[in-house]
Amino acid sequence: MQEELLTKGERTHQVIIESAYALFLEQGYAATSMRQIAERTGLALGGIYNHFSSKEAIFSDLIIAKHPFHEILPLLQSAPGDTVEEFVHNAATSMVGELGRRPDFVKFLFIELVEFNGRDVPRMFQIIFPQIAPLIQRFQSRLGELREIPPYVLFRAFLGLFFSFYITEFLLAGTPAAAMQENALNHFVDIFLHGVIASRERA
Repeated sequence: MQEELLTKGERTHQVIIESAYALFLEQGYAATSMRQIAERTGLALGGIYNHFSSKEAIFSDLIIAKHPFHEILPLLQSAPGDTVEEFVHNAATSMVGELGRRPDFVKFLFIELVEFNGRDVPRMFQIIFPQIAPLIQRFQSRLGELREIPPYVLFRAFLGLFFSFYITEFLLAGTPAAAMQENALNHFVDIFLHGVIASRERA
């Protein structure tokens, strides 16, 4: 139904994005040309340039359109949990699980960092930031259970720690180190909540 509401130009724009997406995954960003994108799309090369000024412009739209935050943020917002521990565990499991279904994102992330030095990150943040507010409020509602850490810093630490878990899981897959990480996600949750230094109360 939503596709029926798109104009012809919007549908063409979407087809170009999807064709470029497939090509970047298949053969890499540097090896993909605008002519190849046009051929995959079924358009003349000039037709591509009517919508995008360059391959870089296509990628700039693509990194936003395909970013997993579209799926992850709603999952985090709906993660159950009556305590901080329950919420963090459920939210982390949902986030890592969704990222695990998006191995393409790692490739696009490295293209963004290596080819463009993170050029699109500020624009991405502007789009994501308004959707983060409800999650920040969930942390703020539990301030009595938490140390006095600014909520945005706390949320940034959450994203950073569990994104790093996902990246290292991706990089270590198939190595002997992967077999040595039993219940690794639970340990990451424990580190996020309690740190790594054993307190006298927990010793």
